[in-house]
Amino acid sequence: MAGRGGTARSNGPAAGSKICQFKLVLLGESAVGKSSLVLRFVKGQFQEYQESTIGAAFLTQTVCLDDTTVKFEIWDTAGQERYHSLAPMYYRGAQAAIVVYDITNTDTFTRAKNWVKELQRQASPNIVIALAGNKADVANKRAVDVQEAQAYADDNSLLFMETSAKTAMNVNEIFMAIGKPQQPSTADSTCQLIIRLSLC
Repeated sequence: MAGRGGTARSNGPAAGSKICQFKLVLLGESAVGKSSLVLRFVKGQFQEYQESTIGAAFLTQTVCLDDTTVKFEIWDTAGQERYHSLAPMYYRGAQAAIVVYDITNTDTFTRAKNWVKELQRQASPNIVIALAGNKADVANKRAVDVQEAQAYADDNSLLFMETSAKTAMNVNEIFMAIGKPQQPSTADSTCQLIIRLSLC
């Protein structure tokens, strides 16, 4: 497992503020841009040529919500088939997952649907699943129709956005949107967040 510790953009928690952790995992085929989305969210950067993730990478980002400091613990999983068996280690216990596909490649959309089915079967029943159609900056090469993806998301109660790690389109928005409120159990101190999150 390769670890890449991200530098959170935060001024630090205010005195007396609560600190909550929020585990999320990114899933999808190799080269759809999972690592690029995380890098854009965590560091505000984009690299044209991104090395393939080996196993998984771990990064964090801290955001502020009123008197609460929230730490996103982000597991960026490898997309290669040989690492598929490792995925349950990372989505087990996750509050949210972002399943990523490449809008210029229909095979990655098919694979994204398989990931959604796997999460629905094996992940936490309360997991929030977002579907991200990445590489919206090359929409002229589109192979997956946005209406088709939206209809699939609606049918499966998924959040859906098209994103571009390159231009930053909808990157912060999709990470924030997965924090829509759920009622945490009394035994679970993990905060489930609302969409009004803003970077510190």
